[in-house]
Amino acid sequence: MKHSANTAETPLSWDSDQSWASFLKPNPGLRLDALDFSDLWDEEDLGLESGDDDGPTSTADTSEVPRIPPAPPPLPPAAPPLPLPAPREKAAACRTLRLHWRELQSLPPLPRVTRFGTQTIWAGLEPVRLDTNRLGYLFETKSSGALCGVLGAQRRPCVSVLGVKRSNIITIALSGLPPPHLLPPAIYNMDGSVLDRDDVQRLQSLVPSDEELSLIHEAQVQSPGSPLASAEHCLLTLGEIPHLSSRLQLWAFALDYDSLEKEIAEPLFHLKLAMEQLAANQTFRCILATVLAIGNFLNGVKARGFELSYLGKLSQVRDTHSRQPLLQHVCVLLLQLYPQSSDLYSDITSVTRASKRDYSLVQSNLTRLEGLCKASWEQLRLLDQADEKMGGGKNGKKRWGLKGSGPPKVSLRHMLPQFLKECEERLKVLRAVHRRVINRFHSFLLFLGYSRSMVRETKAEDFCKTVSDFSLEYRATRLTLLQQREREKERERDKERERDKERERDKERERDKEREKGEATPVLKQRHGQATRTDARENLQQCTLDEVLKTPESLFRADLTLPRYRKNNIATGFFEWALME
Repeated sequence: MKHSANTAETPLSWDSDQSWASFLKPNPGLRLDALDFSDLWDEEDLGLESGDDDGPTSTADTSEVPRIPPAPPPLPPAAPPLPLPAPREKAAACRTLRLHWRELQSLPPLPRVTRFGTQTIWAGLEPVRLDTNRLGYLFETKSSGALCGVLGAQRRPCVSVLGVKRSNIITIALSGLPPPHLLPPAIYNMDGSVLDRDDVQRLQSLVPSDEELSLIHEAQVQSPGSPLASAEHCLLTLGEIPHLSSRLQLWAFALDYDSLEKEIAEPLFHLKLAMEQLAANQTFRCILATVLAIGNFLNGVKARGFELSYLGKLSQVRDTHSRQPLLQHVCVLLLQLYPQSSDLYSDITSVTRASKRDYSLVQSNLTRLEGLCKASWEQLRLLDQADEKMGGGKNGKKRWGLKGSGPPKVSLRHMLPQFLKECEERLKVLRAVHRRVINRFHSFLLFLGYSRSMVRETKAEDFCKTVSDFSLEYRATRLTLLQQREREKERERDKERERDKERERDKERERDKEREKGEATPVLKQRHGQATRTDARENLQQCTLDEVLKTPESLFRADLTLPRYRKNNIATGFFEWALME
């Protein structure tokens, strides 16, 4: 059920024909990888403290609380209780043992609808018919005298003959094991559903010695009515199992074989892949060629190769000019001559894995696994003989209450013969794999130019570690160079962008000057025309004035007292105009 933000305003609608299963829709978003939690409800976000707030508390506020959908269909009505048998005649005088449990006095209804229903589990239980007469007889309390005798027997001190340290170890181990009486059948059948690998390891530390068992038996003889302590009782129970140590060792071998085989096969597989990656890697070949060329030039020789252990010293050799390591110069040459080369470290991951293995330990593990397999055959033969002597067949049917059926067909004890045969076959394959991988590694060293004496002295893990450490240093140096080149390119791009911006600014200034010059030309022309016309007018006036000044005054002086006569004469008009001026 998923409530929206408007649930408090709009009550949930419920169709009476709708089934309860269709109402409980899981939330599809609650998934963590392969773990599906989509069946969790949104209402389950509310804790125990908010449980009372979810349900209606009174009839007055039911309108303010969202309606809760009806409960799932009720269970079919329980059968009517069966009539109890008539009590015994001496029921009044009979008293039974009391169970000191914590009673549930009342069973209130659940505060809200949960995935488990609206009622507790006790409300749906059906009554059970009991034979009260038999129960009363079995659990009838004895008389006070007998009861005192029982209590006195219970108060007797437990027999403890083990040391404090040994007893504490056994007690701690027992806290993680099943009850002692369940251990013998599980050990006989090698039942993995009762005891796991850790339990078998604990039991191996609890195997009693002959001295401990003799001390326990002597204590029992001396105090026949006293109970044994938990540690002594456990050792005595385990001591009754014949060949206990062999059984536990055989069981542990059957449980550990896969992991033991994996500890041998995985390092060999990584070594095989490491050789294939190095042989096929072109960057590794380019590095060898570059280092060989530099070494031949510096030494003044023409060597055909060098031992690869020198790759780890390239970072220690520095030039005399800039004090840069030789490895950096190798990286620079590789980036120039072989730009498509890789960082090498990412291409030889199996070399790194193989460098973390100890192949001498792989050899010893293989030898130990062969010895365990051989010893397991002897232990299985011994157990079969012991089980036959016990009179219960090969698997001890009668000894541990398994009459008629024996251990289940799927038990590990029954499958041990076939399992050990498969282990023998797998060991043959493992021995062949180990022999061929080591021989291939030797041939790989010969392929790299090592002499036979050098091959015998070189360990696989040392060789792989040398190459792996060099590849890691090479990757770091190459990455530093690439970052420096990238920074230089970035600086060059910044300078180029600044130059482009400067050129753009120069072009903009030139365009502004041309624009200003183009706008100023018509104004200058207009001003020049006005000035020319003004100069011409001034020149004309000056010429006219000069002419007037050059004319004699007597000839042109007129008597203004006399009347004037108008004549259509240009000269006279001009003369009058000159006088007026």
